Order: sequence, then C-alpha cells, then structure tokens
Amino acid sequence: MAEQRTGAGDTRSEILDVAERLVQRRGFNDMSYADIAAEMGITKAALHYHFPGKAELGESLVTRYAARFQDALRVIAADQADAARQLEAYCAIYVSVLRDKRLCLCGMLAAEYNTLPLSMREAVANFFEENEKWLVDLLSRGRSAGTLTFNDSPEQAARMIVAALEGAMLVSRPYGNTSVIDSVAGQLVSELVPRTGRRRQ
Repeated sequence: MAEQRTGAGDTRSEILDVAERLVQRRGFNDMSYADIAAEMGITKAALHYHFPGKAELGESLVTRYAARFQDALRVIAADQADAARQLEAYCAIYVSVLRDKRLCLCGMLAAEYNTLPLSMREAVANFFEENEKWLVDLLSRGRSAGTLTFNDSPEQAARMIVAALEGAMLVSRPYGNTSVIDSVAGQLVSELVPRTGRRRQ
C-alpha cells in the first residue's frame, strides 16, 4: 500500500509538472488533458483519477506554484542581508523563469482571467496579493533602513514592481531572449536603491 501511494503521488506530481510547463508556454485554455496524457504516455482516464476536472487541476497548479514562490521568498529573506539585495533577488526570480523559456504561471493565467473557473481566479488573485504583501514589508523596511528610496507609498511601489516585471516577461517573449526584462529589472533596482547602496560591479 505504501508503494502504491508513493507511485500515485509521483504520478500526480508529474502531471502537475507537465501541466505547469504547458500552461507557462501556451496558456491554460490551450492546454488539454489530451496534451498531458500524450506527453506522459498515460490515458486521459488516469488523469481524471487524480484531477476529476480541469478546474481542479488548475487550482492545484496555482496552489503549488504559489507555495513554491513563497518558499523562494523565504530563502531570499534568509540569505540576503538587506532590502536592496532582497529586491535584486526578487527580480532575479522572474528573469530566471523567462530564461527557461517560460512565463510566470500566474501571469499567464491573469491574461485568461475572465475565462478561468472561480476557484482559479481567487487563487491567482491571492498569488499577486501575497507577492505585494511581501514587497510592501520589504519596501517599508528598506525605506526605514535607508537602503531603498521611493516617493510613493510602499503599497503603490509594490504594485508597480509586480506589474513591471510581469509586463516585461510578456514583452520579452517576441524577442526570444531576456533583454527586455533584464533592462526593466535593472531599472527597478536603479530607481529604488540609492547610489550609495548599490552593489559594486
């Protein structure tokens, strides 16, 4: 029984891995159970065993992606000494995703927001809210410590950062490289980190 549960868990994770990659590259509406089944060499019935419907699969995708993103933010907070370095590391997450020829899962889903099941819409909205909340805390601490500077409220600045990075990922796509998001991420850091606090090259 234990081996069967492990196998089922592995299959479920593999389904999510394949589905996530397809959504990040093609979008949720353009991804079907047939696509996943063909890539994995299993039947669509096997997919329905783990995820009865596409809405359940989509919600699980967002939940897992959001949890991993939060894990990455915790690592940034633990590894980087000050707010300026944490901001750089945050921007680097987006650059690394695009370098893998993918887009942010929730950014892709946001483009299809009106056609998503309600449970997925709520999960996507929560992803962005949690990101902004983390950034608000970061920006507030950075401003107090003098390692970050900005004129707007932390809430406005946080929303600008998320919007700029998500938008840069989309605009980068036709170019087939990371030049646009590299430029945007660099500009964000340049505008928010005082010259005295910037990393020397």
